[in-house]
Amino acid sequence: MEVQAKSLDKANALADATISGAELNNRVENLAKKAAKNMKIDGFRQGKVPLKVIMDRHAKALEDDARNELLGEVVKESLKILKKELKDLIGEPMINKLDKDGNDIKTQIEISFRPEVKIDEIESIMPKFTAPKVTKKEVDDRINEFLKITAPIEKIEKDKLEKGDYAKFDFEGFVDGVAFEGGKAENYVLEIGSNQFIPGFEDGMIGLKAGEKKDIKVVFSKEYGAPNLAGKEAVFKIKLHEIQAKKPQVLDEQSVKRLMPNDKDASVEKLQENIKTQIKNEKFDKLVNEELKVKFADSAVEKFKFDLPKNVVEQEINMRFINYWASFSDEDRKKFQENKDELEKQRKSYEEEARKSVALTFIIDELAKMRSVEVSDQEIIQAIYMEAYRSGLDPKQHFEYYKNQNMLPAIKMALVEEKLFNDIFKLPEEKTQNSEESESKPKKTTKSTKKAEE
Repeated sequence: MEVQAKSLDKANALADATISGAELNNRVENLAKKAAKNMKIDGFRQGKVPLKVIMDRHAKALEDDARNELLGEVVKESLKILKKELKDLIGEPMINKLDKDGNDIKTQIEISFRPEVKIDEIESIMPKFTAPKVTKKEVDDRINEFLKITAPIEKIEKDKLEKGDYAKFDFEGFVDGVAFEGGKAENYVLEIGSNQFIPGFEDGMIGLKAGEKKDIKVVFSKEYGAPNLAGKEAVFKIKLHEIQAKKPQVLDEQSVKRLMPNDKDASVEKLQENIKTQIKNEKFDKLVNEELKVKFADSAVEKFKFDLPKNVVEQEINMRFINYWASFSDEDRKKFQENKDELEKQRKSYEEEARKSVALTFIIDELAKMRSVEVSDQEIIQAIYMEAYRSGLDPKQHFEYYKNQNMLPAIKMALVEEKLFNDIFKLPEEKTQNSEESESKPKKTTKSTKKAEE
């Protein structure tokens, strides 16, 4: 095997190799001998299958396996020439050429390595920001919202049911005159206008009087979860018992205790301060996610230049192209399928943003190491489970999906990024009444400060 290797830059190298036909044949024969020890073929005892029979029946598979093994050895030999180790590799090597030259194989392989990222100082690229302010009106509005949500529902004397009222009623649903499972309840309480029920149901109840009965016709959507009801017309027999409404609440000792059930020292002043902090944190999170992160990312990619592993960039380009595929018109998709040049032109149009994304990933990774930001396997599982709960999915199946799609590293990177930016961008401590109005900078991150902190 003849192997030549040269560096293209600090993150990429090119290997050219010639694999002789004799090497390939020897490797095929060795693989066939290993397979013969355990292979079962009708007419032969296990382990007694003639080598020629195995090589004839499995010629292509044996040759593919042999070639792949030899290509792996090309990569290993290239690493020796380049004075690199296996741990330095990143991503899968890309085969540019794999041609037959008589009995020999000529190949060219691009190899990529984890880039060298040097970050000495980031203070200069930290975006300045003004700490968000919270008004008394915002605090009062949030408290009133909580009071409304937690207010008890009571019976009211009213002529007829209107939108915004609560109805206490019995109902039973029928399709083709037959009651269906899960379509019956007694003394059910529903806010009219909340759109919790099938379209048309709540509107059909408006105008009912307490004690009145009514049949309401509705049609289940074709996408309804229960197949036996999807697209079907149904009749619900209704009896309204009471018209109810939420009792207006005022901010007093009782309501404060209801809003702060686990706080023995609950008070109006403490609730107001907690709500103010909550709103301020929400505003700051929005500022970080929508503005500061973007500014920091743009500045970091511009400031810290390093060679990027080509295979990772190509993978990112492909992912972006696939994500955009659904947004193309049928005409564009047909054009791309029929014209390889147009397809490649479109794919390459994502290269700039792909390179920026890859560079930022390595910068974040290096910053996370500098600031000792880590994410445990348990944190990854918890994040995926919480996502599943919010979406109404089975958490174990959701985790297995991510695992099988090899998406766990991406989930981990997203959590590392979130932790890192939470560590970098912090709200300044309030020292005076007017401190909210002063401009503030995020915490410095330099090697010298890190040593001082340690």
